[in-house]
Amino acid sequence: MLWSDPENEPPEDMRDMQAMLRRAGILLALAMVLAMFAVGLH
Repeated sequence: MLWSDPENEPPEDMRDMQAMLRRAGILLALAMVLAMFAVGLH
């Protein structure tokens, strides 16, 4: 982002994509934790 850019909200689709990526990241982190537990139990 440039300093000259106006301070406005990102477009709707950009916000939707960011929310989806955040959700995917949380799911991925949970899957990693579950995989570590599964590997540790065996």
